[in-house]
Amino acid sequence: MDRIRLVIADDHEVVRTGLEGMLAGEADFEIVGRAVDGQEAVALAAQLQPDVVLMDLRMPRMDGVAAIAQIQERQPEIHILVLTTYDTDADILRAVEAGATGYLLKDTPRDELLRAIRAAARGESVLTPSVATRLMGQMRAPAEEALSEREIEVLEQVARGASNQEIASLLHISVATVKSHLIHIYGKLGVSDRTAAVTTALERGVIRL
Repeated sequence: MDRIRLVIADDHEVVRTGLEGMLAGEADFEIVGRAVDGQEAVALAAQLQPDVVLMDLRMPRMDGVAAIAQIQERQPEIHILVLTTYDTDADILRAVEAGATGYLLKDTPRDELLRAIRAAARGESVLTPSVATRLMGQMRAPAEEALSEREIEVLEQVARGASNQEIASLLHISVATVKSHLIHIYGKLGVSDRTAAVTTALERGVIRL
């Protein structure tokens, strides 16, 4: 079985240690690096080529959003899960626009975190439900009005089973842009993963197969 190689980026030792303890018992996870700030996270991502980076947002020297943007620019194949205590609309949108694969809060239950990491390693975007609810709060128009034409195109390809890479190639956009569109779609539909997004959009008639 291929193990999911992880880098943990957080400036608090107690958080890094806690995450390591939480993930240590999972046979399919391997923690290959630990970063204490965004600058070190960028360097470790380049050096170690992990599958997933767990990224805090507020760190010294370079914050999480800047680190996400740099990693995605240089290595778009690396998936970045934000794991933070901050759930303001601005924080969420900045991280998503920078290319984060998902956005979780530090009080996320262990089982939910494990599922999110595995989903991120498969290239699937994920939001913790409370974050999806926050994003939905900004976008209270009916989904068919709120989803842009490009977001509908992305969601139609998801419904057909296309991967993020396949969608990017088909629509001539970057993988990071696909991830950003998906996170916005989740927020507008009030869901937390791609399966729920497709189901909800089909039920509402936003997309058709």
